[in-house]
Amino acid sequence: MYNNSTNAVYDARTLGRPKMLLLGFQHLFAMFGATILVPALTGLSVSATLLFAGLGTLIFHILTKMKVPAFLGSSFAFIGGYAAVVAIGETQGLSQAASLPYACIGVFFAGLMYFILAALIKAFGVKKVMRFFPPIVTGPIIIAIGLTLSGSAINNCQASWWVALSAILIIIVCNIWGKGMIKIIPILLGVIGSYILATIAGQVDFSPVAKASWVGLPFEMQNTAFAVFKNPNWGLVLTAIITIIPISLATMVEHIGDMCAISSTTGINYLEDPGLHRTLMGDGLATSIASMFGAPANTTYGENTGVLNLTKIYDPRVIRIAAVLAILFSFSPKFSAVISVMPAATIGGVSLVLYGMIAAVGVRNIVENQVDFTASRNVIIAALILVLAIGINYGPGSISFHIGSANISLSGLAVAALTGIILNAVLPGKDYEFGVNPKGDESVDFEVNRVKKP
Repeated sequence: MYNNSTNAVYDARTLGRPKMLLLGFQHLFAMFGATILVPALTGLSVSATLLFAGLGTLIFHILTKMKVPAFLGSSFAFIGGYAAVVAIGETQGLSQAASLPYACIGVFFAGLMYFILAALIKAFGVKKVMRFFPPIVTGPIIIAIGLTLSGSAINNCQASWWVALSAILIIIVCNIWGKGMIKIIPILLGVIGSYILATIAGQVDFSPVAKASWVGLPFEMQNTAFAVFKNPNWGLVLTAIITIIPISLATMVEHIGDMCAISSTTGINYLEDPGLHRTLMGDGLATSIASMFGAPANTTYGENTGVLNLTKIYDPRVIRIAAVLAILFSFSPKFSAVISVMPAATIGGVSLVLYGMIAAVGVRNIVENQVDFTASRNVIIAALILVLAIGINYGPGSISFHIGSANISLSGLAVAALTGIILNAVLPGKDYEFGVNPKGDESVDFEVNRVKKP
């Protein structure tokens, strides 16, 4: 699968600084649309998102000995977790702004799960550990993440269906018929195109943009996880942790798939050097730090792997240039304001495609790993994960119980993930082995518009 050649990694040294800067901007452009879309969908800070995407990428590179050409941007997988915690917080009288910091605490602990998995892989090897996280568990969980979010996408589309449909049409055209960079950034082009159409139609109020300053700090302390501890609701803290931690199961497997994809693209086995345990720690630490300051969870980005494949320039320094550029952009409140006034219908149209694509990734994960649905254990595990996740989400919304004086609420996704993990562990017939099917190992990449190798 890999040729372990190191020659390609250093090709950029002959390009010179101007060309490397252009390559850095290209990587920034590739990750831009998806990264800023997550705060637009969740209500988190756009500026903080860019800041900690850049810082998270640099942290990742330091922990991986500056060897892996990966960019860390916002993770779509946790959108359902943010939404679930906000919904639970609202039932307890909290606003979205007050509930989001609690969700960030949950994401912080999800990031720490990467360190546990890294330690297990270092101690026992990836094949033994991944046997407990097979596609029959991760696939349905990913499907449920996409489907449980579908209602919010439809609600946003109803603000203006023609604007939403224009975003969907642009994404489809760019993704199916686009070439080169056009094919890598269909989400960004869908946002820009429908945004422009809505502006022409007079559906955008730019007064907040006019009032915003050009330069400012990327985040405010009242929007960070630290603000929770001024007057904490410990029940909601525990709820957020229990709700969001199970999502890390899907994102850690996604990370491993991304590392396989990057290794396949560059021809260098990064799972061996610097080691999968190091890449997991880099991703987890970047996620935990970002979450404490009100930014979304981070993940390695498939769009940037696509750029690597297009340019054939694998020097990690180019990625670090993009990271520095992201940090610089984060200090512009005016840019953040441009994102905040984006029409709801634009967000709806883009998220309708995005959430469907997330669910499709789960289906792909199951299909490409050739999960045997003639086996009763697999049918039972998948059925319970899907029904619990979707049924609880659209039924009671959460399952609540008390521990002492604290009220704990579990979202449908949390209940489903825990159920799937436990059932897979206790039911006989675990036959999944990581590394046997490279195509299946890479099929958990939430960024599904990555340009594949020819």
